[in-house]
Amino acid sequence: MEHAKEHEACPEQTRRYCVERPIYNQELLQGQLHRRQRTPQTLKQKIAHSCRCTSKKAKSHLYSFLPILKWLPRYPVKEYLLGDIISGISTGVMQLPQGLAYALLAAVPPVFGLYSSFYPVFLYTFFGTSKHISIGTFAVVSMMVGGVAVREVPDEMISLDYNSTNVTDARDTKRVQVAVTLAFLSGIIQLCLGFLRFGFVAIYLTEPLVRGFTTAAAVHVFTSQLKYFLGIKTSRYSGPLSVVYSIAAVLSNITMTNIAALIVGSTCIVLLLIGKEINDRFKKKLPVPIPMEIIVVIIGTGVSAGMNLNKSYKVDVVGNIPQGLRAPAVPEIQLIPAIFVDALAIAIVGFSMAVSMAKIFALKHGYTINGNQELIALGICNSVGSFFQTFSVTCSMSRSLVQESTGGRTQIAGALSSVMVLLVLVAVGYLFEPLPQTVLAAIVMVNLKGMFKQFGDVTHFWKTSKIELAIWVVAFVASLFLGLDYGLLTAVTFAMITVIYRTQSPQYRILGQIPDTDIYCDVEEYEEVKEYPGIKIFQANTSLYFANSESYASALKKKTGVDPCAILAARRKAQKRHAREIKAANEHRKKAVLKLTNDVEASVKHEIANDDLPVNGKFADSGVQDVSPDEHEHFVETKTNIRSLILDFTPVNFVDSVGAKTLKSIIKEYKEVGVCVCIACCSGPVMNELTRLNFFDKAVTRELLFHSIHDAVLACQVKDGSAFTD
Repeated sequence: MEHAKEHEACPEQTRRYCVERPIYNQELLQGQLHRRQRTPQTLKQKIAHSCRCTSKKAKSHLYSFLPILKWLPRYPVKEYLLGDIISGISTGVMQLPQGLAYALLAAVPPVFGLYSSFYPVFLYTFFGTSKHISIGTFAVVSMMVGGVAVREVPDEMISLDYNSTNVTDARDTKRVQVAVTLAFLSGIIQLCLGFLRFGFVAIYLTEPLVRGFTTAAAVHVFTSQLKYFLGIKTSRYSGPLSVVYSIAAVLSNITMTNIAALIVGSTCIVLLLIGKEINDRFKKKLPVPIPMEIIVVIIGTGVSAGMNLNKSYKVDVVGNIPQGLRAPAVPEIQLIPAIFVDALAIAIVGFSMAVSMAKIFALKHGYTINGNQELIALGICNSVGSFFQTFSVTCSMSRSLVQESTGGRTQIAGALSSVMVLLVLVAVGYLFEPLPQTVLAAIVMVNLKGMFKQFGDVTHFWKTSKIELAIWVVAFVASLFLGLDYGLLTAVTFAMITVIYRTQSPQYRILGQIPDTDIYCDVEEYEEVKEYPGIKIFQANTSLYFANSESYASALKKKTGVDPCAILAARRKAQKRHAREIKAANEHRKKAVLKLTNDVEASVKHEIANDDLPVNGKFADSGVQDVSPDEHEHFVETKTNIRSLILDFTPVNFVDSVGAKTLKSIIKEYKEVGVCVCIACCSGPVMNELTRLNFFDKAVTRELLFHSIHDAVLACQVKDGSAFTD
């Protein structure tokens, strides 16, 4: 009975398969297969096919470009509407204070943060494919925008051209122009990438890179908010070492701290942290998260208005918030050349953040997103929004989590959150004019808590992958000290270098057979794995191309213990030694014959004089023997006990011309020392590449390529004439 239970618990141990078939090499296998007949299309036919328009194709493209046309008619009102309303209100409540706060990061007046929290969010409802992400202002992107605005419009330039009373207005106007143009250009870049199907560019921003970059951005954001939190008047810095300059400026003016601003900001931080802790601990019991940010904004605004903090204690406040919406305006096109690189960085970072969050929610809720359409949607949000005075936006992680956790089911929730911002702009925006800037700084700082937790990635990557740890550290350090734009470029470059390093420094293995199976594993890893006598199976977990072909050949010689060049050199050395021995033997023989001749002549004269003749034509006393060349020949040919070498191409994805030449050279070199080289598990695409590179000829045929390692092993055993079992 126990045996039966064990049998049921482990059925895989009793399952077996037995296959009897010929030993296949590629020549034999291709001879038994028949390729499907395919008529290749000409370029003209491809263009004509792509340009052909049918009603079905037009409808498909329209639904792809405007996803709302597909999901809105099927919207289940009774099931989804209540959840979307609650989610939209909850997200909108967060959108308001974050829009005001992140405008400070973007170095523009707070009202432009509200514009950026309305237009792009509303537009995404029509063009986006994610049902749960919240588009709008985000700390990292806002910080990048602010860095460009400050770089292009420094305080010193404005103060030279305007009277002191108009300095702030003139500076803000020019910085808004830079931020708006930056949004327009980054949106155009995203649109172009989307229409060209370049959604894959996000894969080059790996998770360690993004997390290291955003952690550095969090430090940038935190330091930029210190002056608002402490009520200190300092310049804002951008570019390399801006963090260092910002901290130095704050420390040098620390004695000028506004105590009232510090008290208000500290109180807000405590309240926000308490609220976040309550939301985290009781998120399963609370129907919706406690909106501590809007509560803090309302309290801060009330206290500021009641105590007149601006005039009585010199606490900086938000100031004028124009009522209503601005008329559309064309961005300043002449600024494009100066900010193009920054716009490209913002476009890629913004898309990467959005598509990462979108994929997480899509996987969790069982639907798919279109990366290219997400690029187009973000491009429209930024480019169209820029005509209405918005700066660059992307997905907000904190708001997206709130939108999803409060029951949001579709893009309707995002649209409702934008409507709440619209109501503030149209009706009650002026109520937030007394809001202290230190409150907004406190909101920004507390929202960085999640990003600062990413410092824990260091210990995680130290345990899992040193290379990913290096990417994280380089992304963090470069972004921290070089600025977010140059830091991102440096991090991406370093990530590419690590890919090259991995392909140039792969793991090399010698494989052996698990007894009585056709399974082959690393002989150094498992005790049961055994090698066949006279056969070496070599595997490298990389493709073969110009960057690693030399290291591949070197590792092959080292792992197998067979170096054809060394063997041939030893053979040539032995042959030269043998030639010298033959020459020395011949000279010795000549000297011996000459001496014998002289002795014979002297003996003959002596015997003639004494009438003593030779017996049977030979002299009995002659001690000289005939020397045979064979007896002097002493040459042992250098050989190896390896007769067959199998290259496992299972991990090989591609081979270039240098790799093909290296492979061909390996086959010929080992053949010269009596070792037959075979290739196993070569994929179809790699086979086609080898054919295009003229790899096969009379010396290297397809008979050297085998369908599997076991086929190659059996063929080598048959060739060597050794006994084997299959």
